[in-house]
Amino acid sequence: MRMNFTRRDWIFGTLGSTAWAAIAAGQEHARTSIEQPYSAKFEFFDIAAAGDIAAIAEQILPSDDGPGATEAGVIFFIDRALTTFDTDKQDIYRNGLSDLNERRAKMFPGSGSFAGLSKGQQGELLRAIENSDFFETIRIHTLLGFLGNPSYGGNRGSAGWKYIGFEDRMVWTPPFGYYDAEAK
Repeated sequence: MRMNFTRRDWIFGTLGSTAWAAIAAGQEHARTSIEQPYSAKFEFFDIAAAGDIAAIAEQILPSDDGPGATEAGVIFFIDRALTTFDTDKQDIYRNGLSDLNERRAKMFPGSGSFAGLSKGQQGELLRAIENSDFFETIRIHTLLGFLGNPSYGGNRGSAGWKYIGFEDRMVWTPPFGYYDAEAK
């Protein structure tokens, strides 16, 4: 007996109901983050950890000659990444934040948080961890959150795209450049 399956049947059959729930939750979080940028709730970070990660992201991509990590809402992208597609990086953040706070307490006795340090002190502390997996992971997440599609929770108001001159258009018409000058 032969069964006739359409591509749609196959797709729906291969994606279990769990996947659909995760996809729907991810889309809802991204939509809320975009529509109400400062009302989105953190799912992975607590407020203190979010403040420290946001301050690190701002050191990586500062708001000096244009929008930075803060304006692009990178912290919301990172939080969402750690509860969806990058759950395997959660321990890197947990252990990294713990190590960061231990180093902060030794280097700057009496300080309460990374976010509470001066910009100079933050830079000094980040130079001490710049070769760690933790710093590299935050660096990558910061860039992804700045330049990624806004539907993923970062790049608010297309701040990153505007900064690099990216035009989000569905269709481009030739010629694209000198190599396409004779296209018709």
